[in-house]
Amino acid sequence: MEDYLYFCGAIDKNKLMDRTIQIQCLNTGQTLSVPMASSLEEVYALTGLTMKHGPLCARVNNKVEGMHFRVYKPKQVEFLDITSETGLRAYTRTLFFVLCKTIHDLYDPCKVSIDIPVSNGYYVDLKIGHPVTLDDVSRIRSHMQAIISQAIPVHRHETTTAEAIRMFEELHTFSKVKLLKGLGSLYTTYYDIDGYVDYFYGAMLINVSQLYLFGLEKYFDGLLLRLPSREHPEELDEMVHQDKMFGIFKEHHQWQDILGMRTIGDLNEAIDKGYASLLIQISEALQEKKIARIADEIAKRRDTKIVLIAGPSSSGKTTTCKRLSVQLAVNGIKPIGISLDDYFVDRDQTPRDATGDFDFENLHALNLPLLNEQLSALLRGEEVELPRYDFQTGRSMMSGQKLKMNENDVLVVEGIHALNPELTSKIPQEQIFRVYASALTTLLLDNHNYIPTTDNRLLRRIIRDHKYRGVSAQETIRRWPSVRKGESRWIFPFQENADATFNTAMLFELAVIKSQAEPLLEQVPESCPEYAEAYRLRKFLSYIHPTPADQIPPTSLLREFLGGSSFKY
Repeated sequence: MEDYLYFCGAIDKNKLMDRTIQIQCLNTGQTLSVPMASSLEEVYALTGLTMKHGPLCARVNNKVEGMHFRVYKPKQVEFLDITSETGLRAYTRTLFFVLCKTIHDLYDPCKVSIDIPVSNGYYVDLKIGHPVTLDDVSRIRSHMQAIISQAIPVHRHETTTAEAIRMFEELHTFSKVKLLKGLGSLYTTYYDIDGYVDYFYGAMLINVSQLYLFGLEKYFDGLLLRLPSREHPEELDEMVHQDKMFGIFKEHHQWQDILGMRTIGDLNEAIDKGYASLLIQISEALQEKKIARIADEIAKRRDTKIVLIAGPSSSGKTTTCKRLSVQLAVNGIKPIGISLDDYFVDRDQTPRDATGDFDFENLHALNLPLLNEQLSALLRGEEVELPRYDFQTGRSMMSGQKLKMNENDVLVVEGIHALNPELTSKIPQEQIFRVYASALTTLLLDNHNYIPTTDNRLLRRIIRDHKYRGVSAQETIRRWPSVRKGESRWIFPFQENADATFNTAMLFELAVIKSQAEPLLEQVPESCPEYAEAYRLRKFLSYIHPTPADQIPPTSLLREFLGGSSFKY
């Protein structure tokens, strides 16, 4: 009530400052008595903490807030810097803000889209009236640095959503207008830097001077915005070549342009107008066509005897494997499926991570000698007995299933490590065709707010873990950082080795999984650390209008997570 009265001007801030509240700082373990209505910036100053690259934001009662946030009641606060995922997000959003202001200053009228994460940075699509040149890049970089050097504060404003819509209509930023119209909330926050206003989803920094390091490069026909490394904050993240991955993004953008579907606002509008069924049909058809083309390419390579399918967690590898097998059969090839999960070593031989937990993402959690021995034997025309891994006992055993390859047979091997060269080091490389599958979200919230591709996979995994493994959303969220760390080490470095890359994400997907994900996220207790991530995901899903899953075909890749698939898993 007091924060509402203060917002309305019914209570004088000076009177509130005469009263104190208790703040528990998790960084120091101390409890502070601070003036009521203090901002988090003011609370931080009272802690005596020194954070070289922070604080950028804070976790307040397990909910992320910007340093603008004011406290009116006792709170538990943890200040976050750039070495945290949450702090890096706040840094990234604010850097986007400075970039957008810069391009507005230099090239108005113009159009800028913060598009996709690629090559350890973010691709920026520019429409400035001419092709982007190296001189443009240098000019933009210098202007961004000049803004940062001026130490301009980032102001946070709250207004009615109707007023915000009117303001963005006047600014001709219609992707934000569509997004806010679909949100259905009474009030909206927006930010300004020296009079340039924008809307951003999530916490922002309080001053542009906190942006101590960034990089800007020419990247294909646009820009690549680079960020500090979480692990080594004094350095930029290493730029890696991901030409194949970027090609998949561009291909999907071409499809989206044909459908007029680039943002969540576009998706909501299509759902509201009754086009959800048509969107599902087109998305499913595009995926099937892509899979069929991959099968055609495999059939053309007559030496191919092994198809390897890899991808990160919840990327839909298993269904991709099954649908590709159907298309191979159409081409007169008999597919024989093998799962790498059956080649795990006994649990007491499984590597452990830095925390002492079993590291199942580690390549050496697999019995590589046995795998190479059996694959080589099969390619020689010999018969082998396949192993089976019992996940309950953590023991590997022989399955009793014998296998021998005939002339038109092709082994289809699926697993997260399938593209790692060490996995099949004893196999002639000309006999292998590699496929990389990942859920690469190509929709944007609006032109300046991208959707992390990992959010799509995390939501899939939350639903699947609950439905098929009895694991709570809280536990899935708790494990997720470890899963992602394993992916960064064991999967992502090899994705460019693929002969074909397949995007398993669909334009309608988030509208369908929303209904199943939200109730699971709501069960995460506010008292646990995982609540912050659950709350962020719930807020993200609140922007999306739901559509029922009953029109999704039984062969859809989404059925792997939602249930109702015609494939056996």
